This record gives sequence, C-alpha cells and structure tokens, in this order.
Amino acid sequence: MTLVLAIMELHCPAPLKRRILRDLFSATARAFGVEPPPIRGLSAGRLLTAYAHFTKAEAERLWAGKGDQRDVERRLFENARELGTALRQKFRVRSRDEVIRLSRMLYRVLGIDFEGRPDGGVIIKECAFSRIYTGRVCRLISALDAGAAAGLSGGGTLEFSERITEGRDRCLARLIFPEGSS
Repeated sequence: MTLVLAIMELHCPAPLKRRILRDLFSATARAFGVEPPPIRGLSAGRLLTAYAHFTKAEAERLWAGKGDQRDVERRLFENARELGTALRQKFRVRSRDEVIRLSRMLYRVLGIDFEGRPDGGVIIKECAFSRIYTGRVCRLISALDAGAAAGLSGGGTLEFSERITEGRDRCLARLIFPEGSS
C-alpha cells in the first residue's frame, strides 16, 4: 500500500476530489454521446450535485428517445473501468484490502458511505444519489460502479442485490475478485 493511499483515506484534498468528479463527468458524458455541461469552477459538492442531475437527465433522455440502453451500459462500464484502472495504477493497488480501501475513498468523494468487507461484501448505508435517482436510473448508472470495480480490482465484478433507490434501507452488493488475487 502506498503512503499516498493511506493519506487519502484520512483526507482527500479538494483538488483531487474535483479531478475525480470532472473525469467521471467526462467519462459519463462520452458514454451517453453528449458533451458535459459547463462545470468549470464548481466546488466538489456542486460538481457532485450537478453530476447527479446530469446523469438522471441523460438516462431519462435515453429512454424517451428509445436509445440503446445496452450500448450505453457497455460504454459506461468501459469508461469507468479505464478510470478505475488508472486509479489502481496511480495508487499501486496490489491486494484485496487495498482495493476495498481505495473504493471506500473513491465512494466517499461521490457522497457514498461504502463499507467493504474482506469477503467482498459491500454495504452502502447512505448515498447522495439516492435522493435524486429512481431505481431505474440507479440500475443503469450502476454500470459505472461495475466498471470502476473491474478497474480497481484488476478484473473483478460488482453485483448489487439491494438498492436504496428501490425502497431498501441500504444497498447491498458483492465484489467478486478475479481468481488469483490476494
């Protein structure tokens, strides 16, 4: 584990938060085939709110226009996988524990209370997006979660079984690590 990751667990600087959110904005907009809205100069908190409203609007526009949801899901996954892989490399993540710790830091930037367990169990007790997303929007945008998990873990998968946006008091998921990872 790198010293930088250990420090990021304690405090993620605002410039890094904004960078992560801008990169996510860009990756998501590309997946939907649109330009991101103007976001220059926004604080991390405002970026997060703008991102939630942007993704909800683009998902609804996709469905209203009879767009190809599977194609958008695939692009969301692939774009997030690239972002996750870049973070994995930047923080020199090597173990399952480090994947979980980096995931926790990343989700904290996104306003999500992520609890990852060594067995791959994931509990999300609070999510900033749950106040804005419907269950349908959340299921679509979860392709980003799956892609980020694949990139962070070097090929693993993330599968949700419960969602706050579908009336549950928490989200439950399982991070399935690639074979041979420790």
